[in-house]
Amino acid sequence: MERPEPELIRQSWQAVNRSPLEHGTVLFTRLFDLEPDLLPLFQYNCRRYSSSEDCLSSPEFLDHIRKVMLVIDAAVTNVEDLSSLEEYLAGLGRKHRAVGVKLSSFSVGRGTVGEALLYMLEKCLGPAFTPATRAAWRQLYGAVVQAMSRGWDGE
Repeated sequence: MERPEPELIRQSWQAVNRSPLEHGTVLFTRLFDLEPDLLPLFQYNCRRYSSSEDCLSSPEFLDHIRKVMLVIDAAVTNVEDLSSLEEYLAGLGRKHRAVGVKLSSFSVGRGTVGEALLYMLEKCLGPAFTPATRAAWRQLYGAVVQAMSRGWDGE
């Protein structure tokens, strides 16, 4: 796979990363709209959420959003050397597999996680989210998912 265009990714991420919780909430709102079956996978202290709004407003889930945005930040920071994150991302894949997330949710082109990410970027960046920027993020996302998919090996 061709390396993503680092400068486009860094510039666009700079705008998003000014309000990571706000934009992360947009990402997860879209994710739950696209794949409502993911909502029951999020349980904290044995509590199941009755709605995505209930989940998105819980302090525990807000912490999860912060962590996801930190992972994206790490990928952006290491965009020119993603191999340095391979073990970490494979471990992240194993954690997601352990709680019942299917690899298909992450699949490039069909997965709801990638679509939610692109949606969030488009909402945040508006006209600055050009076709070239979208293509760069798709490449970065594909590389991250490729590393995470090792966590599902043997499934």
